[in-house]
Amino acid sequence: MIVANDDELQKLKEVGRLCAQAIKMMAAALEPGITTLELDLIGRKILEDAGARSAPELCYQFPGATCISVNEEVAHGIPGARMIKAGDLVNIDVSAEKDGFFGDTGASFTVPPVGPKIERLCRDGKRALWVGLNQIRAGQPLANIGNAIGKFAAKNRYTLIQNLASHGVGRSLHEEPTELSTWPDPDETRMMQEGLVFTVEPFLSIGGNFAQDGDDPWTLYSEPKAPTVQFEHTVVATRNGPLILTLAD
Repeated sequence: MIVANDDELQKLKEVGRLCAQAIKMMAAALEPGITTLELDLIGRKILEDAGARSAPELCYQFPGATCISVNEEVAHGIPGARMIKAGDLVNIDVSAEKDGFFGDTGASFTVPPVGPKIERLCRDGKRALWVGLNQIRAGQPLANIGNAIGKFAAKNRYTLIQNLASHGVGRSLHEEPTELSTWPDPDETRMMQEGLVFTVEPFLSIGGNFAQDGDDPWTLYSEPKAPTVQFEHTVVATRNGPLILTLAD
């Protein structure tokens, strides 16, 4: 969507803040012994107490309020009986709807102790996100985002999952512009319009190139198998750069 007025912007900020608060509280509870379902219930309560609804449930009948992916799972992990253990790498992805507007955010976390390679991957996943965010400016090519992230990944000897893209968001969870590459894409010729709402969500990996289906209809795994992190914000493109909507208080 293109933000048309301040009322729309304030509603986008509100649902974005709720998504960020859910991740913040879920991450605070992340420790050995908790199950992914227990984590999911924390996120669900935060959203529902504020009058918001889980976007994956609402839009796609996903079997959970949030997506929680552990270790070998890259994205869309289903909350359930899986127990978090020391050394795990956990991605939490929260998207929600409130008052007809959607927000979407995600982050990856380590459960100590983990080795230096995984700590570095998590740190650099955040850096990759900000490298992409720093390219956002109305009137500039959308391809700048993927080009910058790709350069960062190559310089630091990482790969990028190249079939999990960013996307437009706002009045629905996934909308135009669709399939926004967070890797170098010579076919990307679109421009960032003033007020355009979309996500930036690179999947940085130690060797993974693509996401592939697993045994259930939802969970995705890297191919080849490799530790992978995702960090995501919902933003509005402005002439002065990105306005980030998914920030917690």
